[in-house]
Amino acid sequence: MHPILIGSPDGFAIRSYGFMLALSFMIGIWLATRRAKKIGVDPNQIMDLSIWIIIAAIVGSRLLYVIYHLDEFKGRWTATFNPFQGGQVGIGGLTMLGGVVLAIITAYFYMRRKKMSFLLTADVMIPSLALGIFLTRIGCFLNGCCYGLKTDLPWGVTFTNEYCAVANEFMNVPLHPTQLYAAFYGLLILGVVLFAEKYKKFDGMLFFIFLIFYGLSRFLVEFVRYQDNYFAIIGGVKITINQVISLLMIIAGAAFLVIKNNKIKKSKKV
Repeated sequence: MHPILIGSPDGFAIRSYGFMLALSFMIGIWLATRRAKKIGVDPNQIMDLSIWIIIAAIVGSRLLYVIYHLDEFKGRWTATFNPFQGGQVGIGGLTMLGGVVLAIITAYFYMRRKKMSFLLTADVMIPSLALGIFLTRIGCFLNGCCYGLKTDLPWGVTFTNEYCAVANEFMNVPLHPTQLYAAFYGLLILGVVLFAEKYKKFDGMLFFIFLIFYGLSRFLVEFVRYQDNYFAIIGGVKITINQVISLLMIIAGAAFLVIKNNKIKKSKKV
């Protein structure tokens, strides 16, 4: 693995995860503005919205990680958002799902204030979000974070780089490449929403489809991803907070799709 792209661990370094995260934001904004122009949405509004989404994504990802690892920060709460940890620049410890949720909430209130259509704009930006998942998870793979449980499957991945984020007990043993699973479903979701766009019946359709597919994908991958704590144990099955949030996303997406489709059917009968 290559957690550091340029530099050295003891000095200035450009880390793989940070680079891929920045790349996902840049490409995502570019794609969203191009899509906005095609449907008559002001690309400048998309640019402004993107800045708020980036901030919310980072804060939300960090916040959920901190909530999930409170013991790690007891007695040193300033480390919660300290960009200089261990002599390196960057906030270590992010949970992407927290970023997705807070970004959606922030985008909703921003667009409401600016009198933008939330559902129309969400459909514009959803492909960027799906592509961002793919790129960011490749960064996770290079960095060694968000790794999976031990496995005997032939596609298990072994991490050997001492500077990667894998815990010592999981070094040099085959693990589920959960980062690549997540990167794959990011591309899968991108393909699904772009295909569904050809048959779009109402604003928000792509957004609701994203909620369902992302929630389902994240829920399943969590079963083979390493976790240091769990939300609950039901019938001997360990459930994470990410799975709870994922289920809520699936339910919300499916419910809104049904409601919107029913409204369309009723309007055709009138």
